[in-house]
Amino acid sequence: MTQAETGWSRFLTTQDQELLQRTPWAKQRPFGLGVRPAVVVVDAYYGALGTTRRPLLEAVATWPGSCGLEGWAAVDRTVPLLAAARAAGAPLFYLTGLPANPNPWNRKRSGPRPPVEGVAHHQIVAELSPQPGDVVLEKATPSGFASTALDLLMRAADIDTVIVCGEATSGCVRATAIDACVLGRAVAVVADCCFDRFEASHWMSLFDLDQKYADVMDAGAVEQYLQEVVS
Repeated sequence: MTQAETGWSRFLTTQDQELLQRTPWAKQRPFGLGVRPAVVVVDAYYGALGTTRRPLLEAVATWPGSCGLEGWAAVDRTVPLLAAARAAGAPLFYLTGLPANPNPWNRKRSGPRPPVEGVAHHQIVAELSPQPGDVVLEKATPSGFASTALDLLMRAADIDTVIVCGEATSGCVRATAIDACVLGRAVAVVADCCFDRFEASHWMSLFDLDQKYADVMDAGAVEQYLQEVVS
């Protein structure tokens, strides 16, 4: 059982577990990846993490959208993943929000968010700073494909596989991964490089993505895949 399977199995009922055993296609894993991958880093910005590493219930006092230490752990696991992608020559795309934060789809927030502790909400964390040659796109919708040139850029680069990490697993990561699948690309969602404010939302979103749209993999397996693509 993979780390992801162990994580989501805690949230499945006895009936869910039995249904999985009786569902033939649930055992048809993995979907498989292609040979021209790109990595998409979704919303790895300070608004989702804060500026200091604190437990979730402490962090939200200053940064209400923070994902706490779990988010920072995912960031740390993402660092070697991005290094492996660059070594493999895979393009890196970063998604972040619009500075004015219009987000008409988000029913709970509206209007711009002022900087906190001198840091802008949508500023990508230093640990994952884009490098020369990486592409940063500002999106106005949960999916990175719906309101940016991401699909066009991937078509131009003949990308057949999208590797997704970042936050929130249940929101923009999920939406981006589903659209990548809908647009005809193989999709890998990196479980231990994704994070969410709610643990149940994180694991059940990974479960659902793995069942229908993507191969949910850990970072080590994705790094090995990237090495194999190069060789």
